[in-house]
Amino acid sequence: MVKLQRPIRHAKITNDMTVAELMDSFSGCAFGAGRLSEAVEIYREMICDEECTKFFGLAGAMVPAGMRQIVRDMIRNREIDILVTTGANLVHDIIESMGLYHYKGTDAADDVELKFNAINRIYDVFLPEEHFAKLEEKLQPLFSELPDKLSIAELLTHIGEKIDDENSILKSACDMGIPVYCPAIQDSIIGLQAWLYKQTKPLNVDAFEDMRGLIDRCYEATRTGVLIVGGGVPKNFILQSMLVTPKSFDYAIQLTMDRPETGGLSGATLDEARSWGKVGENARAVTVYSDATITLPMIVAAKNRRDLY
Repeated sequence: MVKLQRPIRHAKITNDMTVAELMDSFSGCAFGAGRLSEAVEIYREMICDEECTKFFGLAGAMVPAGMRQIVRDMIRNREIDILVTTGANLVHDIIESMGLYHYKGTDAADDVELKFNAINRIYDVFLPEEHFAKLEEKLQPLFSELPDKLSIAELLTHIGEKIDDENSILKSACDMGIPVYCPAIQDSIIGLQAWLYKQTKPLNVDAFEDMRGLIDRCYEATRTGVLIVGGGVPKNFILQSMLVTPKSFDYAIQLTMDRPETGGLSGATLDEARSWGKVGENARAVTVYSDATITLPMIVAAKNRRDLY
C-alpha cells in the first residue's frame, strides 16, 4: 500500500542566499531540483566519509567549457582519490597549461568559414588549430624520455610532471599522488601524437596494465563512492572494476543528459547498475538529468554546510 508521508516543501529564495542554502531549499522539491539536492546530500556524505575511496569519472568536453579549475580544486581538496577521464579532457588541460586559451564562440558560426580560418569548434567554444601544433612540439620530446615499457597511467604521470601550471588537472593529480586513468587515450590527440612518434621510434605502452592498479584499489577500499560526469568509457571503466570484487559502490552520483531508453551506457541508470552488482543494493545513488557544466559546480559549491562540521 502506498503511504503519503512526504508532502512537497516548496523552495524559497532569500536575500544573500548561498548555493548550499539553495540546494537545501530544493530538498523538499521534485523533478530535477529534488534530484540535484539529493546529489548534494550524497556528495556531502561521501566526502565526509573518511573510509570512502572516491572515484571521479570525467567525460564530455568539460575542460573546454570552463570546468578545469573546479576539477583541479576537487583534486587538491582531496575530494577525488582516483580520476578516470577521456584523452580529450587531458589534451585540453595540457593546452591550457601552455598558456593557450579556448575562446567563447557561438554554435551558429559558419563552420566552413571557421575551417578556412583554422579554427576548430566545440559547440560554442573556439580553438585555434595552431594550438595543436604547439601541443605536438611539447609532446614529441617527452615521448623520447619514457622508459622501455609503461602503463597509460604512468605515461600521464610523466607528462604531468613536465607541466608547470598549478591549475592543471594533470599536474595537480601528480602533486597529490592521485592516479589518472585514461583507458581510451588512443581516442585523443595524445594518442595520435604517440602513434606518430611510434612510427620511427620505440614506444611501448601497456593498455591493460592500468586495470591491475584500479582493481587493486577497489579490493583495498573499505567503502567506495563515485561521481560520474557524462558516461562513456570513464563510467564503464570505473563500474566494471567492481565486477571482479565482492564489493559494490556505496555512493553513486551520475550527471548526464543521455536517456536510458536506447540501452546505451551513458544513459543507463544507476539502478540498472545494481542488477550487475556495480552499485550496492542499499547504496545511496541518484542520476541528475541536466548539463553537467551547471550541476557539477553547484554540487561542489554546496558541499559545505555549517551544521555538518
